[in-house]
Amino acid sequence: MYDPTVARLTYRALLGRRRALILFALPVLLIVIAAAVRGFSGADDQVAVDLLGGFALATMVPIIGVIAGTGAIGPEIDDGSVVYLLSKPVKRPTIIFTKLIVAIGVTMAFSAIPTFIAGMILNGNGQQIAVAYTIAALVASIAYAAMFLLLGTITRHAVVFGLVYALVWEALFGSLVSGARTLSVQQWSLAVAQKTAEGDLVTSDVGLPVATVLLVGVTVLATWYAGQKLRSLTLAGEE
Repeated sequence: MYDPTVARLTYRALLGRRRALILFALPVLLIVIAAAVRGFSGADDQVAVDLLGGFALATMVPIIGVIAGTGAIGPEIDDGSVVYLLSKPVKRPTIIFTKLIVAIGVTMAFSAIPTFIAGMILNGNGQQIAVAYTIAALVASIAYAAMFLLLGTITRHAVVFGLVYALVWEALFGSLVSGARTLSVQQWSLAVAQKTAEGDLVTSDVGLPVATVLLVGVTVLATWYAGQKLRSLTLAGEE
């Protein structure tokens, strides 16, 4: 189910010069802001939660997911090079699964690690806040990578739609509108993080059992449907 050649090509595409700069920009900004906040206000658990929740989890993680998920396959479909890949004796589900693993790995690396560093800077992991939000970023990375990989297979405007989802739904509605929170990856991942954090600063509007089912369901369904779309694209090319 995992093809090293496909993985190598996908890593090369995602970590090219232009995309690497974009991937590094938000994590660096998060760490700089965390250092500045710590310097001005000192260690404060509530401030740490506000920054890690409002910027890292609600904005940085989904945007990095957009870049990694759509970039894992979208450009190949746009420029037609996917036809060369599909002509090789590699099963379509293997291609999708391999690209998903790469997208998850990149999203985790560029979101969870800086989230942990920022959390340690902000309050030294007081009340396990840094660890809790790192876990949330890891969990969210899986769902986002699958969702945006699917988006990359169904539309040429995947990045635009992905950014609209990340910035409008997750960062705005997912944080402010109570009804939208139930359908937010951010809230699902917070339900997992809530079990790790001490005290009651890290909260979620979704219970852990429901959040777990939704996270697994979205990831599995998105991956399966992406495979179906890739299979139909193959047939279209052969015809």
